[in-house]
Amino acid sequence: VQLQASGGGLVQAGDSLRLSCLASGSGRPISTHDMGWFRQAPGKDREFVAAISWGGGSTYYADSVKGRFTISRENAKNTAYLQMNSLKPEDTAIYYCAARRIGGYTDVRGYRYWGRGTLVTVSS
Repeated sequence: VQLQASGGGLVQAGDSLRLSCLASGSGRPISTHDMGWFRQAPGKDREFVAAISWGGGSTYYADSVKGRFTISRENAKNTAYLQMNSLKPEDTAIYYCAARRIGGYTDVRGYRYWGRGTLVTVSS
């Protein structure tokens, strides 16, 4: 499975962005995999942002983004999304999508496949 994240960019505080994660490749379809979004700010460890179960029925969020970010997926399009509203400078990071959960939903080591990431920069 290959994952390609897109949709990052430079925005001002308070703006919105929607990130997309397109899955491709052979093997089990992405619709059978739980998926997650993580981020890594300069000089910091990669951290959990949001996750969604394979059917979309369960979602999980980091406290820092709860109420501002929404994770969703369209299995027919092999795509997961992260809608980010009310962005803050502290949201600045490279955002990575991940698939095929092998551990906890919020665990950085809990996913088998990772995309390359897309940069989100929020100016104040």
